[in-house]
Amino acid sequence: MKDFKKYYTIPATPEEVYAAITNPLTIELWTGEPAQMSTEAGSEFAMWDGSISGKNLEFEEGKKVVQQWYFGEQEEPSIVTIKLHADKYGTSAELKHTNIPDEAYDDIVEGWTDSYFGGIADFYSVQ
Repeated sequence: MKDFKKYYTIPATPEEVYAAITNPLTIELWTGEPAQMSTEAGSEFAMWDGSISGKNLEFEEGKKVVQQWYFGEQEEPSIVTIKLHADKYGTSAELKHTNIPDEAYDDIVEGWTDSYFGGIADFYSVQ
């Protein structure tokens, strides 16, 4: 199991970025895929036709999202924490993803950078 932590800069307000990661309609706009998402703790979520799925654990509107991502049978849960901080370029998104299976690590890291935060940054860059 490996952990990953990185900061991403997104040209949008923390409230806009929060909507991009919690509102299923906004998620669909930047991913091009239907999404199942709710801001209710304990609810299940799915994105990219189910290739990412898990349970929503905690929300702080405009500031923080905590989720458990599913990777089959794992002894320790894989936890994603995204904290949003306003900065002069829009938002600094602080990502911490723990307990990523070794065999999935490279794909997950690439997905965070290129598809997830890259997709959100591209979405707000063309607005």
